[in-house]
Amino acid sequence: MLSAGLPHGAVPRLERPGPLRDRVYEALLELITTRALQPGQHLVESELAGHLGVSRQPVREALQRLNTEGWVDLRPAQGAFVHEPTEEEADQLLTVRTLLEAEAARLAAGNAGSKGVQALEEILAEGLKAVEADDVDAAVALNARFHAKVMELAGNAVLAELAAQVDRRVRWYYTPVARQRGEQSWIEHRELISAIAARDEQSATRLMREHTEHTRRSYHAREDS
Repeated sequence: MLSAGLPHGAVPRLERPGPLRDRVYEALLELITTRALQPGQHLVESELAGHLGVSRQPVREALQRLNTEGWVDLRPAQGAFVHEPTEEEADQLLTVRTLLEAEAARLAAGNAGSKGVQALEEILAEGLKAVEADDVDAAVALNARFHAKVMELAGNAVLAELAAQVDRRVRWYYTPVARQRGEQSWIEHRELISAIAARDEQSATRLMREHTEHTRRSYHAREDS
């Protein structure tokens, strides 16, 4: 049940007026990608509506959209459930992520200036603090920020658009292994920053490929809670 799966106060009520259907969709998608709503969890419209402070209609519409996008499974006579990704789905997504991120790292090494490198170093410092504090949610969010910044420094709008399409699913798969990856992930980030700062495109490509592959292997080797 939703009430048992979310900590008290985890879901803010949505303010009116506004496009509630879209805002409910965004709220539910965020809860799914951060795994506040777990894969396989039953999603009860009335409970979701109560948590979000809306009627059931925008919740129903949001669930239908999430079903179309593969985040939710609508089962006849049973209701809505958070999709449970298969190992093959995760492998395909994370493999594509490796291709996109490796190219982004190469381009970033060729394009990034001192301000870009400094921005990466600032995210790195925050990420290490999050790991030290065992703040998994912050570490996941900062990891996403780091990779988004590399993508920004790459300066390729088409590549960034493609990466944005897989970003939330990457977060979905990264969350259960974030603690396992821990400080090592940020050590790899530091090495990548050094390659970008040195404008070493070959090393940046290799390091990013290895980094994303470590996450992919960690996901497959994870112990489900």
